[in-house]
Amino acid sequence: MQISLKAILLLILPLASFAQKTVVPGHPDINTSRLKTGKSMYRIYYVKNQQWEKKGTFVNDLTISGNEIKFATDYTDEKDKWFKSRVSVADAKTFSPVSYKYKGLKGSIDLTFGSQVTGQDLTGGKTHALKIKAPGKYFDFNVSEILFTTLPLEAGYKAMIQEFYYGTSASPDSVVSNYIIKDVKSYIFYSNKTGKHESWLVNVLEESTGAVYAYIIDKKDRRIWQREMPVGGGTVEICVDEELDYQPIASKFDKAENLRKTENGNSVIMGVAFARDHAGTGRQLVNINRAQFAPKGTVVSIIPNSAYLEEWKEVNRKIRKRKKVSEVPIDPNVADCIKRTTVYDDKGHFEFTNLMPGEYILFTSFGYTHRYSYSYYAGTSNLVHPSGAVLSSTPIYNSANGSSGATAEIETTVTIRKDGDKLDVKLKDVR
Repeated sequence: MQISLKAILLLILPLASFAQKTVVPGHPDINTSRLKTGKSMYRIYYVKNQQWEKKGTFVNDLTISGNEIKFATDYTDEKDKWFKSRVSVADAKTFSPVSYKYKGLKGSIDLTFGSQVTGQDLTGGKTHALKIKAPGKYFDFNVSEILFTTLPLEAGYKAMIQEFYYGTSASPDSVVSNYIIKDVKSYIFYSNKTGKHESWLVNVLEESTGAVYAYIIDKKDRRIWQREMPVGGGTVEICVDEELDYQPIASKFDKAENLRKTENGNSVIMGVAFARDHAGTGRQLVNINRAQFAPKGTVVSIIPNSAYLEEWKEVNRKIRKRKKVSEVPIDPNVADCIKRTTVYDDKGHFEFTNLMPGEYILFTSFGYTHRYSYSYYAGTSNLVHPSGAVLSSTPIYNSANGSSGATAEIETTVTIRKDGDKLDVKLKDVR
């Protein structure tokens, strides 16, 4: 007869519980100085059969003021169809629960903790006054994750924690559940933004269901990098830290100022966009049509240069060289500040007006046909003696024409020194 793993776990849990410590509010293992305060955002994925589906985000905001810890979490659906928020207040030293508030599309819950848990349940269109007796010492479930980060985690650390949870379908007899830290081991977490981080992999067992939650907690700053939990049907919810504090570029992009520079001036840039191939020598390629003008309708773009753009390019240059982390995405506001025009004739001409003094980046891209002539070795001409001896040899070279598709990628900087200036610019790709 086969016995499921879940059944085995439930059989041995009573014994396992006595083999480990029970952490309650005020326990010496709790060290709130390990808490990482501030905001953090997590991307929520549902994963099944290696398929990752974005489901939304949640933002944590942790503050400590006086004797209180305030932990707020706001959840938002990927399609903005629903939201929910939770706010918990706990004692800053002991982690004893003080209050809990929930708000969602279907109502709200407001709880105050003391010798009894009192409050109101406003879900389901009705208001229910609450008085719940929850014996023993316990933690508010909403702060349990950050509670884990305060513990003296090390390989093999184990503990049992009681959590209070009230939902709209809960009864007073089922509001406190045991959660068991069953395994802690070292783990290397890899971030696309900041690379490798030495972490703890913390597996937590929910006693009542047999579900196992996995947390990846940084060894140094105690941030939670990732959380995994089963949601049924073979699907796992994975929440990954978006690293709001990752700011590799110190300079800030000023959208308003950049828009002003391309709209409120009196200067003009007139230019021509073309590609040109250098003529080869000897037997190398020789371009027949050397000037390849950008076709009529080609888009030419301009944006004011800035400390932000220069730093962004330099940071990504270093990242590409090291090949260890992903490149830093550009500020999305940059796209709104790009001014565009088009080539208006067959000679590659374009114009920009209303520009203020300053340095600008001009760029364009277009395809063209690269036509060329070349020489190739066709054989050898020999001078032969009647006896059959070769007296001399001369190589034979023939000429031919060819063509290939090419793309011009052009970028240059232009400086307008005073308002009202008119500049002529050659935007060229020289090969």
